[in-house]
Amino acid sequence: MKKILLLISFLIPIFISSFNKATFLFSNNEKNIVVHLTDLNLYLDLNDYITGVVASEMPALFNEEALKAQAVAARSFATSKMENNFLELTSGISDQVYSPNYKLKEKWVDDYNKYYNKISDCVKFTHNEVIKRDNKILRTYYFSMSNGYTENSQTVFNDTTFTSVKSLENENTPNYKFQKTFTSEELQKILNISNINIQSIERSNTNHVSTITINNKVYSGIQFRKLLSLRSTDFTIDIQDNNYIITTTGYGHGVGMSQYGANQMAKNGSNYKEILNHYYENTEISEI
Repeated sequence: MKKILLLISFLIPIFISSFNKATFLFSNNEKNIVVHLTDLNLYLDLNDYITGVVASEMPALFNEEALKAQAVAARSFATSKMENNFLELTSGISDQVYSPNYKLKEKWVDDYNKYYNKISDCVKFTHNEVIKRDNKILRTYYFSMSNGYTENSQTVFNDTTFTSVKSLENENTPNYKFQKTFTSEELQKILNISNINIQSIERSNTNHVSTITINNKVYSGIQFRKLLSLRSTDFTIDIQDNNYIITTTGYGHGVGMSQYGANQMAKNGSNYKEILNHYYENTEISEI
C-alpha cells in the first residue's frame, strides 16, 4: 500500500502540470487548437489567444472590418508554426503581443466591456479563418503604418512570400511623420565613429532607404533603423548646427498588412477579405 501511495504522490504533480493541455487536446472539437504561452505558462484556446493579440496589436477604436482582418492575419501568423494542433509561443514581440484580461482592464478601464466585446465578436466572426497559398498557412506579417507602399518581404525577411503594394496612408494619418533628434556626439557614439560624413542615401522603388553610406561605411536601411531605433526605413536627415534631425515616414518593418492602411480601406467601404486580399496577394482565405 505504501508503494502504491508513493507512486500516486509521484504522478499527481505530472498530471496537474499537464491538465490544462490535456483538457484542450481531448476536446470533442477536432479543430480545437491549444496555445501555450511559455513565458506566462498559460494554456489558451486559439481564438481566446487571438482576441488578446488583436486587443494588443491594433487600436480597439479601429473599424470592425480592419479588426477582422487583423484577427485573420494574427491567426495565420501564429498557426503557421503549429504542430499537431498545439502551439508554443510567447506573449511578447518575438511572436505576437498578447495581453491577458487583467491588463486589458487596466488599459481600457470603464470601456473594457465595450472594447473586449467588439474585438471578441470580430474574432468569432472569422472563427478559424487563415490565409493560405497552395494550401499552406502563411506567416502573415503585419505592421503599424506604411509610407504609402508596403515593403517586399525579400528585402526585410529574406523570403519571397509577399511583394510591395500601395497603401492608403497620407499626411493626414496620425504620426505619419515623426522626428527624432541626435546631437553629433550622440550619433558618433552610436555609430562608433569620430566624425560624421554622410556621403550618400540610396532608396528603393518603395522610397525606403536601401543603403546609407557614412564615413565610407555602408549601412543597410534596416541596420541604420535598428541602430538608431527609428520608426521606419523611410527617413530623411537634416543637419542644424550640431544636431541631426531624422524624420521618418510610417512606422514598422513595412511587410504585409499595414494596420492604418487596413483601417482606411475599411472606412472607405472594403470588407476584411478585400483588405486581406489587397495586402496578401495571390492568397486565399479558408479554415485551418
